[in-house]
Amino acid sequence: MFMCCRKQNLYSRVHLVTQFVFRIFLFISLLLPLTLNAAVMTKADMEKAFPSPLIVGDKDEVLPIWPLYQQISTETPLVGYAFESIDMAAVPGFAGVPFNLLVAIDPNGTFLDVRVLSHHEPVFLEGLGEKPLIDFAKQYPGISLMQNIKIDASPSAAARANTANAYLDGVTKATASIRIFNQSVLASSLTVAREKLGYAKGRDPDLIARLKGDLFEPMSWDEMVKAGLITRFQFTNQQIEEQFKDTIGEGQDEEALDEPDGLFSELYVANLTVPSVGRNLLLPEAWQYLKENIAENDQILLVLGAGRYSFVGEDFVRGKVPERLSLQQAELPIEIRDFDFSDRLDLYELEYQLKLPEDLQDHEWKAFHVIGQAGLDPAFPYEFQLHATRQKGWLYPETVSKSLDFETVLPEEYFVAAETDNKTWHSLWAGRTTDIAILLAGLFVLTVVLIRYPLLTRGKQHLGWFRTVYLIFTLVFIGWYAQGQLSIVNITGILQAWLADRSLEFFLYDPMTVILWAYIGLTFFIWGRGTFCGWLCPFGALQELIGKLLAFLKLPQLKVSTKLDAQLKWVKYLVLLVIMVVAVVSVPLTGSVVEIEPFKTSITLIFDRSWPFVLWAVVLLGLSLFVYKGYCRYICPLGAGMAIFGKLRIYNWLPRRSECGSPCQLCNKRCEYQSIEQNGQIDYNECFQCLDCVVIYDDDKQCVPLIVEKRGGRKLKVKNVA
Repeated sequence: MFMCCRKQNLYSRVHLVTQFVFRIFLFISLLLPLTLNAAVMTKADMEKAFPSPLIVGDKDEVLPIWPLYQQISTETPLVGYAFESIDMAAVPGFAGVPFNLLVAIDPNGTFLDVRVLSHHEPVFLEGLGEKPLIDFAKQYPGISLMQNIKIDASPSAAARANTANAYLDGVTKATASIRIFNQSVLASSLTVAREKLGYAKGRDPDLIARLKGDLFEPMSWDEMVKAGLITRFQFTNQQIEEQFKDTIGEGQDEEALDEPDGLFSELYVANLTVPSVGRNLLLPEAWQYLKENIAENDQILLVLGAGRYSFVGEDFVRGKVPERLSLQQAELPIEIRDFDFSDRLDLYELEYQLKLPEDLQDHEWKAFHVIGQAGLDPAFPYEFQLHATRQKGWLYPETVSKSLDFETVLPEEYFVAAETDNKTWHSLWAGRTTDIAILLAGLFVLTVVLIRYPLLTRGKQHLGWFRTVYLIFTLVFIGWYAQGQLSIVNITGILQAWLADRSLEFFLYDPMTVILWAYIGLTFFIWGRGTFCGWLCPFGALQELIGKLLAFLKLPQLKVSTKLDAQLKWVKYLVLLVIMVVAVVSVPLTGSVVEIEPFKTSITLIFDRSWPFVLWAVVLLGLSLFVYKGYCRYICPLGAGMAIFGKLRIYNWLPRRSECGSPCQLCNKRCEYQSIEQNGQIDYNECFQCLDCVVIYDDDKQCVPLIVEKRGGRKLKVKNVA
């Protein structure tokens, strides 16, 4: 019966919250939403953006791109393609609205230009200002899509000399937004490159299988061959001769005719990026060098060759794409480029370059680099072609080319199958492992404290010290350092993404936000609103620390009357409703109305902003000098949203006695948040879980009922807290 009542109570709370949210969405959905996906550039605009000597052609009928030509004498060769990123890859930013960028790439996949047409990133709207974003975009020209673009890296001089990588300076305090910007540039450009430049276009390169980077088994060469990690191919003279049958090349190779069973080419193929291959074939220093000089999803393919026909040829230039050897997958070409590894390995060990069997020491070998953006999927066959060319005639020879096809398949135990969430944000999480670990540790400590709160509340001094230290952790680490301040912008971003039928993947570019929202979402059912507002909000922590400083200095604060307090607490719900309506009606205006939050100014940018915003933040902090956490209690739209979803709480978990409220009113008088009613009940919608009332509850020197019982009065009864 007890559990049944609990379930009914939960169902009723869920129904109440669902109905409230549904009514808000129903109301604002009746308003006319702003079209969020529209491109903005006309041909006239393009001609202004790319003036003479460039000529802007007509917009492509299939793909929304503009060809760019250049007037050179009487010729007008194609020099590139221009397009808007929002047409190709609408990657939502933190406001739920994508960047719209003007991008131009040349026929080789090199960026000619990247410009910002529009954006709604909160940090760049009257925050840092748009200049850092514009300056960041100016770094792209000259960089190739075939390079690994790394942001905020600190490469050595040797690493910078490696043309396979390109390094961009990020923007402090806007790391996640810049990552989304870069993803918008790459995703949109690769869409064009796959359609127009011959890049692999069969699969999204972010939705392919991934190599298992931690799977390693010591193996010999023969064991790797047996395991399928190294594949051997042999082609005879007769096989190549058959390829030229009935062509002008038939019979042109005398050696092939004289020795049909002779060896034309012997090839071994392996994936050096697989640890069980790379670590067994390379010296430790070489393996480490390899991992440090390629991007996370890049692959290095090793090819060894022998026989009378070289797979690269005498005219091969180091660092270039081979003419005799090509790779494709799903009938789409994938560029392989010489990694120039052999000379690099000489730096580590002059005696040998690869750990090869003695009979293979004289084999020619090359390591070919395939960038992650090319979309090479380890779960599919690697389809190679060895090209051979023959000529007939002397003065004006006729030429014909034929290919020997061969493929290799990586055993499935060495890769992880593609998943729908296998996106580039994984690298961002991997790069913040320490921050994530610290945050999770902090959340674990808070969880233990809220579950076992009597450990702290039996002594006011213990609670005071712990709460002060934790609030400093919230302000300094979660807020100022890790940039984990949750915001109403998160909610408007979800709403706007929902209206535009976009993915919420943009959240994944900020690990701190995802983890905090996940934790808060779970604790709604246990403790309600106060877990975030009372413990994990950096701006709330800043206000409370100011309040503690005032208490230390013995400066008094105003106490708002009970009636006025009750009325003012409705203001935040009105503010929330206005913001949600504006978020539907006007995306640009949303960026302005959410500035009622001082979070961006005081936490994200640490007051490094134009004076009107700094003044507003200071005014709100000044309010807390007179009214305890006045912004949190009366104005905060995020707090209003937290209070609404806090109704999902299953338990009234803070203990109460039947004497609370009658006759004892001490907790009611002492509560700084004025969230304890006259009858002694706690208003969990307004409770910030400071636990001060629990300290009084357990203190036989403060709690009147405990004092009475201690003096021999009647036995106390605890109210049902569920």
